[in-house]
Amino acid sequence: MKPKSQVAAATMKDVAMKAKVSTATVSRALMNPDKVSQATRHRVEQAAMEVGYLPQSLGRNIKRNESRTILVIVPDICDPFFSEIIRGIEVTAAAQGYLVLIGDCAHQNQQEKTFIDLIITKQIDGMLLLGSRLPFDASIEEQRNLPPMVMANEFAPELELPTVHIDNLTAAFNAVNYLQDQGHQLIGCIAGPEEMPLCHYRLQGYVQALRRAGTTVDPHYITRGDFTFEAGARALEKLLALPKPPTAVFCHSDVMALGALSQAKRQGLRIPKDLSIIGFDNIALAEYSDPPLTTVSQPRYKIGCEAMLLLLEQLQGHSVSSGSRLLECELVLRGSTQALK
Repeated sequence: MKPKSQVAAATMKDVAMKAKVSTATVSRALMNPDKVSQATRHRVEQAAMEVGYLPQSLGRNIKRNESRTILVIVPDICDPFFSEIIRGIEVTAAAQGYLVLIGDCAHQNQQEKTFIDLIITKQIDGMLLLGSRLPFDASIEEQRNLPPMVMANEFAPELELPTVHIDNLTAAFNAVNYLQDQGHQLIGCIAGPEEMPLCHYRLQGYVQALRRAGTTVDPHYITRGDFTFEAGARALEKLLALPKPPTAVFCHSDVMALGALSQAKRQGLRIPKDLSIIGFDNIALAEYSDPPLTTVSQPRYKIGCEAMLLLLEQLQGHSVSSGSRLLECELVLRGSTQALK
């Protein structure tokens, strides 16, 4: 790993050489951006991030110049799952005098330059990632020149970040195993996007539960959605069209489970008599659906709190090891599931 001293040693001259401009232009671009063209400013900012340069007056260790602002990158601000995590972050940050900015990755293309600008001009002290990816392209080398970062909810080992999350594989295994204990053998799975690590782990939990019970894993019983109500509805419609429809469905999120529940009712099924449905997350709406949803309850508020505390540790100059901090979750039994009769 690149020593911190090497990162700190980058100079304005290094930036100038990288951007192919004079040191005076670098100074203007970073201190008085209005005095240079947008193209020049962008080139200088990119160069500064690549070489790991921060103007001395904006340095992280000079307390009076700290922005005391955190950037939280959210995969989709419309997904109700993230609300409690963000509340945990906000409350913990506010207690230490930090402001929280929210960046929505669902509109990443428009936002990418804004995120980079915030970093280069030192308007943020650190970042919390609620998804598995950075909101812009950066190599492992370039990542070491970025402000401190912590990942919450997801786990992506290749980013080498401190991470707070649950054991998604075990949680999914336990949920599917519960359905098996209730006598269900034809169990469908409405999975999330393939590129998301947590979906990979939840699908593995489903697969392992089936294999443990000696059940053949049939890919026709696995459908995917993008964590929306509509995706859940479409996925269930597909599962119900199978020659032998499932008697129970495990969903990778409550939102998709609620979409599936609504679709089942539209097709004349009674829940849970004709079909048992399990969600994942325990969003507020899960308790108030009809029937209330059986789901895996994540400690979302605590995930936000713990992630923010890890980031504060780094901001205060303490070394924090990368890798997992696992929090407990539990299966909450409600009216959307019952034993197969």
